[in-house]
Order: sequence, then C-alpha cells, then structure tokens
Amino acid sequence: MMAYGSPASMDGVEAYYTHIRGGRKPTPEQLKDLTDRYAAIGGPSPLLKITQAQAGALQSSLRRSGSTTRVYAGMKHSEPFIAELVGKAKSEGATDLLCVALAPHYSGISIGGYIKAAEEGNKGPGGALRLTFVKSWHRNPKLVDLWAERVKSLASKAGPGAEVVFSAHSLPERIVSEGDPYRDQLMETSRLVAEKAGCHDWSFAFQSASGTGEPWLGPDILQHLQARFDGGKRSFVLAPIGFVSDHLEILYDIDVECRQWAERTGAALSRCDSPNDSPDFIECLKSIVEENGFV
Repeated sequence: MMAYGSPASMDGVEAYYTHIRGGRKPTPEQLKDLTDRYAAIGGPSPLLKITQAQAGALQSSLRRSGSTTRVYAGMKHSEPFIAELVGKAKSEGATDLLCVALAPHYSGISIGGYIKAAEEGNKGPGGALRLTFVKSWHRNPKLVDLWAERVKSLASKAGPGAEVVFSAHSLPERIVSEGDPYRDQLMETSRLVAEKAGCHDWSFAFQSASGTGEPWLGPDILQHLQARFDGGKRSFVLAPIGFVSDHLEILYDIDVECRQWAERTGAALSRCDSPNDSPDFIECLKSIVEENGFV
C-alpha cells in the first residue's frame, strides 16, 4: 500500500516539503504557509496513522480469511519510504509484491511516482521481486458502493435542493493534451457513484492546486461553489472522491477553507466522511488483493 506521505511532527515539515520539491528547500514564505496550514488543523496530518491503520485492518482481514499475504505501507515523500518497504519485503522472504497506490485514479504525474519509487526499491540488495502494479481502481464496485452510501445518506440529511459536489486533487492542465486519463476516470467514478446513490443534482470541481506558474485543472472548488451559489444554489454536499484518507487537503482545503466560504455566504455545507480505515473501505482494498491473486 502506497500513500503520499506527511511529516510526523511540525519539526519535520521542512524536510517533508523539501522532499516533495525534489530536494529544493522551500522559501521561508512557502514554509510558513504550509506550517500555518498544519497549525490550523491542530498539527501534522493524520495520513500516516490512518494509512498504518488501513494496512493493519487489511492484514487482519486477510488473516481471518486464511491468507498468508503480508501487508506493508510505504510513503512517497516521508518515512517509511516506499523503496525501504520494498527492501523490507525482500528481507522477509517475499517473492511477489502487489503495489497499490491509495489513490484510485491514474495519472502519470501522481501514480507514476509511486511506481518509480517501488521500482527503485526493487533494484536494491536481495534480488528483484516480481512487481504487480494496480494503476487505477476507479471503477471498483466496492469503492463505488461506499461512496454512494455516504453521498446518499448525507444528501438525505441535507434535504431537497442540495447539490452534490464531487472533488479531487487538481493536476497541471497539460496532462489532458498528453492523453492522461486522470480527469476522465474521475468523471466516470462521479457518474457511477451518482447513479448508485440515485443522485441527479451533482457537479464536479478540482481542489488543492499548487502555485507552479502553469494552468491547473479546474474549476477550483471555491470558485465553483461561488458560481453555483450565484446561480441560486444554497446547499451543498461535498464528496472528495479523489481521496481515501483524511489529510491536509481534506482537513484544511475543505474543512477550513470551504467552511469559511460557507460561513461568509450563508450556504449550507456538509462533507462525506473519508473512507479512512472503515470496514467498507477495508473490504474494497481486500477485493483488489483478491482480484490480483494475492490471497
């Protein structure tokens, strides 16, 4: 299991940010901005703890099924690094490794980085493992079901007139012209979830774009919400289907920034619970393991 990573403490924010930037240290202004965002959610992101809980729950589920498959959880930008976990799997006698990024939708920019990290780890001592990569799982029936249940439940509580807004992390706009399937896969998941939930009033937005100086996929979620509000909508249910765990992009970009927008405008806003280590999400992960013959 491969996740993005997060600093283990506030003291580790600079090293984490430097790793994301390919070894270039952030400017004092960039570092302060990120540190302030972590402070706003009460400290470092819970992503590492949640990912470890997901791995532990999946391991327990596999064992209850009689499986001897071992589960590892590595990070792309923080310890324990993916390459290190590949080495650990070798040292513990593994011969085959199923590599699943905890992001259901494929992009060469995002998932490609996970694949590269696993391949680098496989070049280390101990001989090469047979690697199997799950590049996307955006149509997984259990993934669709769990999001449909969350959307249906929250939309029911929000009442008539609420619009469901699906969202995911933005990426540079150039990926579309390069033939990257990321945006299309996100729209497919949104459609499948909406159909399963019986939801006809829905839209899609991107969030968490980085300031790299190039255009990123849009519409941005805050601009999208404002446009829908200006068009007469007053109630929104947010379903960040591009993510499977609570982390900065959920706890700050949605729970702080979007909620602040709602307070300013008077809009009603609610967010679906993240899958995290919920039983239905563990069953989703287990189904991926089973589909690939690793049970």
